[in-house]
Amino acid sequence: MGARGRSVKGKVVLITGAARGIGAGVAKDLAARGAKVALVGLEPEELAAVAAACGPDAGAWPADVTSWPDLERAVAGVVERYGGIDVVIANAGIAATGFTRSIDPAAFERVIEVDLLGVWRTVRVTLPHLIERRGYALLVSSLAAIVHIPGNAAYSAAKAGVEAFANSLRAEVRHLGVDVGVVHPTWIATDMVNSASEHPVFGPLRASSPGLSGKTYPPSVAVKLIVAGVARRARAVHVPGWVGVVKLFRALLPRIVERQARAIVPGADAAALADIENRGAAEASMVGPGGRAAADSANTRTAG
Repeated sequence: MGARGRSVKGKVVLITGAARGIGAGVAKDLAARGAKVALVGLEPEELAAVAAACGPDAGAWPADVTSWPDLERAVAGVVERYGGIDVVIANAGIAATGFTRSIDPAAFERVIEVDLLGVWRTVRVTLPHLIERRGYALLVSSLAAIVHIPGNAAYSAAKAGVEAFANSLRAEVRHLGVDVGVVHPTWIATDMVNSASEHPVFGPLRASSPGLSGKTYPPSVAVKLIVAGVARRARAVHVPGWVGVVKLFRALLPRIVERQARAIVPGADAAALADIENRGAAEASMVGPGGRAAADSANTRTAG
């Protein structure tokens, strides 16, 4: 490719959280462009189906990104099959709904484990292979790293951490020939976001967000921009472009959010407590099949 980017043909691309949503979409698009995609994540049947759709050069390695042994086995399998890794997309992520005073503590901490520590572990295990090939790491953050809305504290904290981690990592590995990028998607119509939108308390709370901040985009928008970012080894990918403009006003955003929250949070807080009383804290905090799979994996490891 020309100045707009490089060809991904023949490149080995490891993608975490590839069983659904953005990860699955990016895997299929990159495979169609000739990349050898290595899919890592939970939900083995879903993961295998995505790999099959990506063609014979694709492979699937079931793994929990919160588990060092899982990641080490998966990465070793990828390297054994393909000989190395050129690109890592640390995409695995979950969400949990709830206000800090009442959210299920295990759900809150699981978001940090998957969305932040899972990214760190993915990078740490794959980094030697990226250094060997002077490769590229793309870490998936979120608009939530920039705009911190009520009921989303765990996700905002984790995704802000991912952005900060990416920025530090970029400065650490540039001299080794490794490039680092960070993705900031807004609301994308994945299973996770759709499930959050259906939540009896936090769905309406999110829907009350004004203007572009409340708009949901189809996965194809994210896939197109992320694949283009991989091709040019971008330092930042904004999904869509206006997210980059929002970053320029970061210092003003907390006060704006607080002002808007005054009218809606008191009622939502009471509704959240009632929902927990009705369904239990764990179920009231659950978001999407990915969140459930992460909870099941964590419970299995604890029981073992």
